[in-house]
Amino acid sequence: MASSSSSSSSRLPPSAFNPRRHVGVHAERISDVASTEFPGHYPGEDHSWSLARFKENLKVSVKRLSQRSIEFDLVGVDASIANAFRRILIAEVPTIAIEDVFVWNNTSVIHDEILAQRLGLIPLNVDPALFSMRLPGDIPYDRNTLVFQLDVECKREKGVIVNEYVTSGDLKWVPQGEQEAVFGDLVPAATNKDIVIAKLRPGQVINMELHAIKGVGKEHAKWSPVATATYRLHPLILLNPSKPVPPHLAQKFASCFSPGVVKVSPNGEVSIDERHLRKDTVSREVLRHKEFEGCVELKRIRDWFIFSVESEGPYAPEALFPEAVKVMRGKIASIRAAAEALLADAVDPAPVPAVGAGPDADGDVEMGA
Repeated sequence: MASSSSSSSSRLPPSAFNPRRHVGVHAERISDVASTEFPGHYPGEDHSWSLARFKENLKVSVKRLSQRSIEFDLVGVDASIANAFRRILIAEVPTIAIEDVFVWNNTSVIHDEILAQRLGLIPLNVDPALFSMRLPGDIPYDRNTLVFQLDVECKREKGVIVNEYVTSGDLKWVPQGEQEAVFGDLVPAATNKDIVIAKLRPGQVINMELHAIKGVGKEHAKWSPVATATYRLHPLILLNPSKPVPPHLAQKFASCFSPGVVKVSPNGEVSIDERHLRKDTVSREVLRHKEFEGCVELKRIRDWFIFSVESEGPYAPEALFPEAVKVMRGKIASIRAAAEALLADAVDPAPVPAVGAGPDADGDVEMGA
């Protein structure tokens, strides 16, 4: 697998213009959605799956990276694989979130249940690898539970209201067992200290104990490590050299696309800037105008996925995709183990139970003579 980091100004490789990789975008429909490169479709061509060919075509390239988000290209995989990674990013990469809320005192206007829901959605800066899953019935201890205290009282001091806002910065970590030695200088807290939990007036109090545990987003959205994880297919705009855009309509033509995608020369000649092609939203606006009919074709590249991921938890944006790959590898290992077990049973089948030994699939028991 090739992995690189580059800006979004790179030009398209020649293979991007291979018609077999294109999805057609028309005024009211799309075409060529499914790939045709499978065995037997093209006479005389070998399209059987090859690991060497897959490695050669697979590319991951980071295009933009910030403190909380990343945009990267995943090229050379089927849509089912790209969508599997998207779903894993949202629902199966584990995080730590508040699950149990013990309310000792709450005189605010917000009900206990609503406060508990709001507290659960606060992202925490805790590495999930340091904790094990706490299954139903398990006893909480320092390796599966993180304890916080929330104790805020609103007062009026010298005419000034103090603690009017209860925020995520008011969560105080209460170390348990060996947690102080494990975490060291990294004190567990909210990733954003300014999230407003509740508003209080003088005399109102919130006093709670909070237990955070490890979980995944498919159980509840509070365990999702991302604010969003989406992908789109790379756009492709092909001009028809046999029917160029009239020079007096060049600016109108350019305005049908995202800024920077279409270049107009001083003499009115139109061209596509491949460096900024990825910015286009393929809105089909150009297809609404009769004067541009036949001048341009809109395409998307079927196996070129532009991922946009926003981290909202302990993971750095660049660490999220490798974590999704780990989860995917675990799933594949489970399927492989199950398949090997089936093969082993086929070679050495288990003994068939004797008549009357137990119920059948319908729950009926056959009695012996």
